[in-house]
Amino acid sequence: MKIYLDNAATTPLDKKVFEAMTPYYLQHFGNASSHHTFGREVKATLDACRQTIAQLLNANADEIIFTSGGTEADNTAIQSAIYGAGVEHVITTKFEHHAVLHTLEQFEKKGKIRISYINHDTQGSLDLAHLESLLQQQPNSFVSVMHANNEIGNLNDIEAIGELCEKYNALFHTDTVQTMGHYAHDLQKLKVHYLAASAHKFHGPKGVGFLYCRKGTPLTQLLHGGGQEAKLRAGTENIAGIVGLTKALELAYADLHEHHTYIQNLKNQLIDGLLNNLSDVTFNGRSFEADKSLYTVLSVCLPDTGDDLLRCLDEQGIAVSGGSACSTGAASHVLQALKLRPGRNTVRFSFSRFNTAEEIEQVVNVLSALLQPIAA
Repeated sequence: MKIYLDNAATTPLDKKVFEAMTPYYLQHFGNASSHHTFGREVKATLDACRQTIAQLLNANADEIIFTSGGTEADNTAIQSAIYGAGVEHVITTKFEHHAVLHTLEQFEKKGKIRISYINHDTQGSLDLAHLESLLQQQPNSFVSVMHANNEIGNLNDIEAIGELCEKYNALFHTDTVQTMGHYAHDLQKLKVHYLAASAHKFHGPKGVGFLYCRKGTPLTQLLHGGGQEAKLRAGTENIAGIVGLTKALELAYADLHEHHTYIQNLKNQLIDGLLNNLSDVTFNGRSFEADKSLYTVLSVCLPDTGDDLLRCLDEQGIAVSGGSACSTGAASHVLQALKLRPGRNTVRFSFSRFNTAEEIEQVVNVLSALLQPIAA
């Protein structure tokens, strides 16, 4: 039995999404910028997809810009704040995706911005009082905080962060790559200026995503060329990918509550199985707490047996990811920020609606055979 529990990295394509995409590779292959029938029919599809996504998120259609994925969306938002709005001070966290952190670091090296990092506790929870203090000192800042961390699953209170940003006239960007398609986002209520999403994290295709940019917020082109996406993002639109993204988001929103409950039950099953069958198990960040973590992610610290646990699991047909928190320096930036104790195996299990209870049971059995069981 092959078991895939690395859904935070990418998710399997839903067959219904594939079926929706196929005609746009084989029959409706026109360029949306062409004025003949082939082009006009796919332009109509493009417009319909944009409208559908806007309706699902309670946004305006012209606030949705299709991109190649979350990285491009994040980069566009950051560049827009710096070049379009003239922001010189950025507030972010040590836990952001490299699409955000590395981009900001490059602008800092060029002398374009200064970066402040929000304080956090040992479990990665952000200190919003510190955020407010930073905003009081620099009220016209750019704030970039992800909705949920891709490694430890911590959920950040983006509603409260958005309110603080509005209070101090700051631009707010959030990366929702891990939560889009898993939580409802109402962009009329959420005080956000830029929001990034990627289709392959919610059973859509790779290579397509979108940036939400609130009307009236500066937007600077990252890619220059043709006049696609209302002259906001050059390049021929990936129509099949956009159709797949839209279908995947529709499917996700149709059963959000059911998917949440089902996957949370799988996560709970794994937590119980690990605690009941293994010794010295701890959890990273808030991933153990249902109300404070992304229900699709569980980050676990397990005893170090001297073997490469990820490789051993892969040999048993179980796909997971993780990072060593040992003193050799191999830890990810997220695990380093948590300052985990050395000599531990860190494994990230991430779930989808296509996983089963039987798979979770098998994972617990394999880990019990590989690691030190609880003494009888």
